[in-house]
Amino acid sequence: MSSLVVVTGADESLGWHIAVAAHSAGLPVPVRVRQSDLEGNASVVDAIDGADRVIYLADVNEGDNKHPRDGYAKAAKALASALRSCATPPKTVVVASSLAAEEGTPRSSAQATAAQVIAEATQWSGSTFVNERLPHVFGEHVRPSDDHVVATFCHALASGRIPRVCEHRELELAHAHDVAVRLLGGPRAATAYRTVDEIAQQLGRFATVYRSGGIPDLTDWFDLRLFNTYRSCCFPAHYPLALPRYDDGRGRHTEVVKAHGSGGQTFCSTIRPGATRGDQYHLTRVERVVVLSGEADIRLRRLLDDTVIRFQVSGGQLAAVDIPTMWTHNITNVGTDELVTLFWHNELVDPTSPDIYLEKVVLPAHGPTTAAGHAAKEAGGVRL
Repeated sequence: MSSLVVVTGADESLGWHIAVAAHSAGLPVPVRVRQSDLEGNASVVDAIDGADRVIYLADVNEGDNKHPRDGYAKAAKALASALRSCATPPKTVVVASSLAAEEGTPRSSAQATAAQVIAEATQWSGSTFVNERLPHVFGEHVRPSDDHVVATFCHALASGRIPRVCEHRELELAHAHDVAVRLLGGPRAATAYRTVDEIAQQLGRFATVYRSGGIPDLTDWFDLRLFNTYRSCCFPAHYPLALPRYDDGRGRHTEVVKAHGSGGQTFCSTIRPGATRGDQYHLTRVERVVVLSGEADIRLRRLLDDTVIRFQVSGGQLAAVDIPTMWTHNITNVGTDELVTLFWHNELVDPTSPDIYLEKVVLPAHGPTTAAGHAAKEAGGVRL
């Protein structure tokens, strides 16, 4: 992977995943040149001059969707002009466009023309040109739209609605993080084939199991990524999750984890009053946190953002907080007694590849070096 990366274009969701992939690999967060910025040639030249890699996300903003050819042509010509004006042209220029660019629709032909314009500019500048044709990309925090079937279905189910299937074709799908790694120069993203109907049915099953506090079968890599995408649409409104509880004369019984088809790993930890565990994030792991006794403050922050979400939970009313992927998190004992917490992961911890990345939840007062340039804000949470 390269170290000096510039991302241009309008796809905010994939742009965020590219930034997260670079960040988790220990690289500087890519410089972002948005669609509207491409009109200012001087600023674009300053951004891409001397870069190792420029990634052009071939998309247009909502205002150009009625005339995609004009939108794509305008953005591509602006980037091509900037490439020709660089004193030190980028080493590599990557155009990321949809596989649908081969279908012959007005939008797809516009994407193909844009790629050709940029390719010709790299021939003049001497940059290496890479044309990446992307399958249907899904992932955490991808916005619902006609072009993002998975995101649209996930948001519908998280809102209590039933997804509406308008077509029945088969899609080739790839997770946004894997696509981001590929665009940064890594291996080709793994893909899976599903019909639109199959996606809707699978997500529907996930939602049914998850509403009751259960965890669906996540032994398949695609199902795990699909479930994490659905969970991102549930956060933070659906948390903490109420757990099934049964009381009788003998006491109380609570089902903490009900995993359908995958065992995973469970462990308990204690935290002394005032102490904190965590300040880390995961890229794929499903992690459930349940406070068994004591008072806890669970804080979470989406990567490269600065708003902190808080949940105050206690052992007096057992509930689960499932940590969304790509959110750094910690747990602090805010009570006077020892805090006892149960943790569950969907897989056994592999010491050689633990999927643990250290990152402070609460940013320093002077602001982060790789995120927004001001201190963290706190958003209201839920107290149980």
